[in-house]
Amino acid sequence: MADEATVELFTRELGGAGKAPLVLLHGLLGSSRNWQTAGAGLAEVAGGRHVWAPDLRNHGRSPWHPEMTYEAMVADLLAWLDARGLGAVDLMGHSMGGKVAMLLACRHPARVRRLVVVDIAPRDYLSHGHRAEFAAMNELRLETLQSRGEAEMKMEGRVPDWAMRKFLTTNLERGEDAGWRWAVNLPVLTAALPEVERNPLAPGEGFAGPTLFLRGGRSRYVREEDLSGIAEFFPASRVETIAAAGHNPHMETRGEFCAAAGAFLGG
Repeated sequence: MADEATVELFTRELGGAGKAPLVLLHGLLGSSRNWQTAGAGLAEVAGGRHVWAPDLRNHGRSPWHPEMTYEAMVADLLAWLDARGLGAVDLMGHSMGGKVAMLLACRHPARVRRLVVVDIAPRDYLSHGHRAEFAAMNELRLETLQSRGEAEMKMEGRVPDWAMRKFLTTNLERGEDAGWRWAVNLPVLTAALPEVERNPLAPGEGFAGPTLFLRGGRSRYVREEDLSGIAEFFPASRVETIAAAGHNPHMETRGEFCAAAGAFLGG
């Protein structure tokens, strides 16, 4: 039974009839929807994996909770695994989800067979942040908003990147009163930004199992100077670069991403 501090995560099953489960974790302001196409591709190439993608707390269709820490998200995942009778799984996480995956692997290594971390490193990201994006989201007056297109236009001053504005507005949905609302717990996530940006791993922690770091060649999230820290925490890891990808290789270069991840997972 789940602890009172955990939440029951909404989950999508993305294909695969194999017995070896593969669990995919999305990033900040994302959801399991971000993995739908890549997840189906991984089910085909990764040795018949049964692919699952949960929504993390305060995201997607999972419950909201005032606590938004990496430790809490790991506790949610452990309860999720236990509820399904899953022992050790192959675990893949993107960005914030990659940090959750790293922490779970380091503190509960018996639950992770292989680890894939997508375009994030075990370090603080205080200079990256998402402060402009969160400011733009918080400034929107939802009570007068007419469309997602209008929201994108109003965000342009703070968020010049068109693709990022599109991504942010995927979190807008119609409520029962037909008005717009955020599908994410925006106040809690805004307050939790310093927590989300930090490195959740403590000195001396590590995971000795097989680990793949997949980074985008056009992304600034995993730098050359991060490689020594990766090797320190994950001594059995290797780093591969998908040259044409940015921060979202599972969406931007899906075929190459699935081939690289599938080869590592035993496809």
